[in-house]
Amino acid sequence: MANDRVYLNGDYLPLAEAKISVLDRGFLFGDGIYEVIPAYKGRLFHLDDHLLRLEHSLAGIRLDNPYSRRQWQAIFAPLLSPGRDQYIYLQVTRGAAPKRDHAFPENTPPTVFVMCSDIVPFAGKVAGISAVTEADSRWRLCNLKTIALLANILHRQAALDQGGAEAILIKDGYVTEGAASNVFAVINGELLTPPKDHAILPGITRDVMVAIAQKHGIPCRESAISLSELKSAEEIWVTSSTREIIPVTELDGSPVGDGKPGLLYRQMDGLFQAYKQSFA
Repeated sequence: MANDRVYLNGDYLPLAEAKISVLDRGFLFGDGIYEVIPAYKGRLFHLDDHLLRLEHSLAGIRLDNPYSRRQWQAIFAPLLSPGRDQYIYLQVTRGAAPKRDHAFPENTPPTVFVMCSDIVPFAGKVAGISAVTEADSRWRLCNLKTIALLANILHRQAALDQGGAEAILIKDGYVTEGAASNVFAVINGELLTPPKDHAILPGITRDVMVAIAQKHGIPCRESAISLSELKSAEEIWVTSSTREIIPVTELDGSPVGDGKPGLLYRQMDGLFQAYKQSFA
């Protein structure tokens, strides 16, 4: 971690000194939300979009937002280093109640935690990664960025156990998203990504990629992608805030396309990198 100071409930302190109660509802129930915001050379990437998603997640679990957007930005600023590519991780839970009870506690302040880490280049970006398909076992509110990630963890570990780097999730015969990513596929020369609904997290990088494609005249649309279409796709990518765009070159043990990162991936990654510089 580039910065060993973190923010916890109004204070900046060394990470080793940051402590919460064992009665915190995030610890006991996974009752909370989180957000991840990249920062390039100290400048936060699409901050308003990330904070809008934060507000949506908080409203979805009926938890008041403890800060305004301006206050959030002021909290992040001391943790950022101007010359580095980093990401902010923030987490808000329903706080530490006097006793363990499923019902929402009254008059309990939320727990707010923020830390900043370096963005580490992902090795799979150059040669591509192997992915596996898994039946999506998660709950029905995947559009909320909650800290209850056990199902995602199990899906990702299943991929790792099979020598893959990511699990692409399938529900009722159609792609939803990755265990920790959104999914794109090039099918018949057109770039497709599943539409945003309760089954997927509305990724900021995903939305940026769609906007870039549309701006540059690259055929791209939101569309349901069947498992059979995915398996015959010319290219597959996964996107996330910290790994950006990663080509999938093998799916369920079979090569995707010619087994190498595709031409459209290279074009879109180049466009994304150029776009990213406008924030640095």
